[in-house]
Amino acid sequence: MLDAWATTTTQPGEAPGSAAAEQHLSAPPLRIVTQPMWVPFAKGHGTRNDFVIFPDFDATLELSPEQVQAICDRRAGIGGDGVLRVVPAAKDADSVQYADAAEWFMDYRNSDGSLAQMCGNGTRVFAHYLVTEGLVEPGLIPIATRGGVKRVWVHPLSSRETGAVGSATTELSMPQLGAATEVQIGGVTLPATAVNVGNPHAVCVVTTPLNQFDLSIPPRYDAAIFPEGVNIELITPPRAADSAPASACETAWTVRMRVHERGSGETYSCGSGAVAAAAVALRTAQVETASHIDPRRLPSGIVSVELPGGQLRVELTESTALLTGAAVIVAKGECLLMGAGC
Repeated sequence: MLDAWATTTTQPGEAPGSAAAEQHLSAPPLRIVTQPMWVPFAKGHGTRNDFVIFPDFDATLELSPEQVQAICDRRAGIGGDGVLRVVPAAKDADSVQYADAAEWFMDYRNSDGSLAQMCGNGTRVFAHYLVTEGLVEPGLIPIATRGGVKRVWVHPLSSRETGAVGSATTELSMPQLGAATEVQIGGVTLPATAVNVGNPHAVCVVTTPLNQFDLSIPPRYDAAIFPEGVNIELITPPRAADSAPASACETAWTVRMRVHERGSGETYSCGSGAVAAAAVALRTAQVETASHIDPRRLPSGIVSVELPGGQLRVELTESTALLTGAAVIVAKGECLLMGAGC
């Protein structure tokens, strides 16, 4: 029973898109740019979860929520699901505590201008950008986020010599399955499982075709369970994957997914949402096939998550959650940064 209903927010502008996934915090007061100024930017995406990237090596670029909204506007701005500011960890107050463990801080903003803890797809694009700009070498790259230091492996294809298209793997927080809950979409109430991946998710396993749900309208959820909002995933029941797993001890499954992200609306992809979906899919498959279930242990396995923006691979073990997918830089240029409200 839902004690209190709340609705998620939608992004400025039109079309699905986001960033996904990510603790929704109120942006603190910032120094507002009052005069227009040109600043360098890049545009990138991970399975069509797209971001505007601003290098800020001196930690002098301060963005207001209104400026982020204008930048992410798909008609009047560059367009994106969010903004990634690239800043040395030692030079930003939100990341200086991680400076000994990570050289670079990913300052992530949702498209509505709110601050976010972390973004799974964003970490891959961020790390790939560092490599393509020659700031780091391919391989293991620790990245500071508001949700802690995330380890990203940028695969060798992601280099200046081979172009702007590559792939990367991010180690995310182990998903924690929570309480049974409900969400409401278009007047239809669906059972869901609360999942914490360092940010909140509600995952619904549905047999109704995914394209029959209207995610242009913000879903409703139980505010008592999700007081800071929630990312909502709709997934199909897990089925055995077409390809064999990498080793005999692994089980491979496939699900299809759509997602509505807080602070952004429906998006083409959500990295942390894919991890949450994989956790629920593995538990669902376990319930259907196992004679005994230990509720304290999440089953291990590999899940291929098929999203509107492409495919993500999630591998869960007893100690790690690994998210692998594409990372692409599509453009570079200069952006005219206007004052707040412009």
